[in-house]
Amino acid sequence: MMIVARTPLRVSFFGGGTDYPEYFRRARGAVLGMAIDKYVYISALRLASILDYRYRVSYSRIETVSDATEIQHPVVRSVLLHYGVTEALDLSIMADLPAKSGLGSSSSFTVGFLNLIAALQKRQITKLDLARQAVFVERELLAENVGVQDQYHAAFGGLNRFDFEGERTRISPIQMSGDCLTAMTGSLFLVYTGITRFASATLDEQMANTNSGAADKDLSHLLKLTDQAVDVLEGNDPERMMTEFGAMLHEGWETKKRLSSKVSNPAIDRLYTAARAAGALGGKLCGAGSGGFLLMLVPPERQAKFHEQLGGHAIVQIGLDTIGSTILTG
Repeated sequence: MMIVARTPLRVSFFGGGTDYPEYFRRARGAVLGMAIDKYVYISALRLASILDYRYRVSYSRIETVSDATEIQHPVVRSVLLHYGVTEALDLSIMADLPAKSGLGSSSSFTVGFLNLIAALQKRQITKLDLARQAVFVERELLAENVGVQDQYHAAFGGLNRFDFEGERTRISPIQMSGDCLTAMTGSLFLVYTGITRFASATLDEQMANTNSGAADKDLSHLLKLTDQAVDVLEGNDPERMMTEFGAMLHEGWETKKRLSSKVSNPAIDRLYTAARAAGALGGKLCGAGSGGFLLMLVPPERQAKFHEQLGGHAIVQIGLDTIGSTILTG
């Protein structure tokens, strides 16, 4: 029987950069973001022993190997070996949106794969366990230079604030009225820059600035915006919420660009300016920077103009995922 794990991608609104242990182990870190209704899917089918390979892994390439140590996909190889998976498997990986585009797909994959392996092994696993184990896989087993918010968004789903203090993570769902939530989720669009990149490759300068304290002023400001944004989203006036939230997204993007010279580039800046001119109240580049998707907040009365003026770019409307990583069949 085939087992399928579905795990949401995410958009981060505020606080990105403060979710690195290198920062929050010496200062308070907090982020605000949401899981979106675009997903990474991983299916697993147990293989018969008569085949001449033990593992088949299908993603942008197809691997057929006889031993887990031979698998090239780093997460698949590391998780299978660490969790002692020995049965023969056919694994297939699919996604609604391209990888390396700032939507946390790497962490969504890791969370989903851990959920899938737990289901195969008939182990109970909580959403907190999923997030923590994904952080362990990415930061410890693979030694990747990543933050720790994406894993929590992928595991828990929803619209949340995550606070990071030392070894503790506190999860606080945002309490929005129905009118405000409808206004916001009906106004979020991804605009594809056409550029894909590896997040860790763009972070060297930012992490150097974080470790040296050179980025502390800007990271503190992003943290302040996180605090303010929660109050804005939990207000009762949808029109005021949209105006203030859009302005804060723009302010946060201007601040984020100061974290590293590699966060943006002239082509991204031109596209962002065009999106605002076409009616967006504000926005930001998703993820670490240097490419991927722009997230733009566009109220309904401006959306026709927005689509018309940005017609040469791929535009994807997104909604809220409230479930997090889940097993669809089993």
